[in-house]
Amino acid sequence: MEIWYILATLGVISFAIEIFTSGFILGSVGVGFLLSAGGSYLSLEVKYQILLFSLGVILTYFLLGPIIRKYGYLKQSIIKMNKEALIDRRGIVVEEISMAKNTGRIRIDGDEWKAVIDGDQVFALGASVRVISIENSVLLRVELFK
Repeated sequence: MEIWYILATLGVISFAIEIFTSGFILGSVGVGFLLSAGGSYLSLEVKYQILLFSLGVILTYFLLGPIIRKYGYLKQSIIKMNKEALIDRRGIVVEEISMAKNTGRIRIDGDEWKAVIDGDQVFALGASVRVISIENSVLLRVELFK
């Protein structure tokens, strides 16, 4: 088997592994392997193949890497998940919310949550409320929906 086959295969494997990692390191190495494979195919000396590999890795990592890291990955703050997704959501009171009686439950998308309010107000059954914060994993602070 010729060397350029091996180098090209290593380049493709590097790209495949890059799918499961972050940072674009293996993508740069893959480009280096493919350039080195091209040099081997053209029967260049080993020192030029090593130079092509090095140039491919360095140029790709420092020139193309920042662009891919900026636009290629989602920011964590874009997608709210789990309980953070409940903030600013609208719910319906299914049990009267009263701090004096220590009662209160709301329903959001079919799930019921324990709810509290600020002050000594009382929110009646069926009132529309908005979640303003999360106190812990089961307790939501709400206000009347306006």
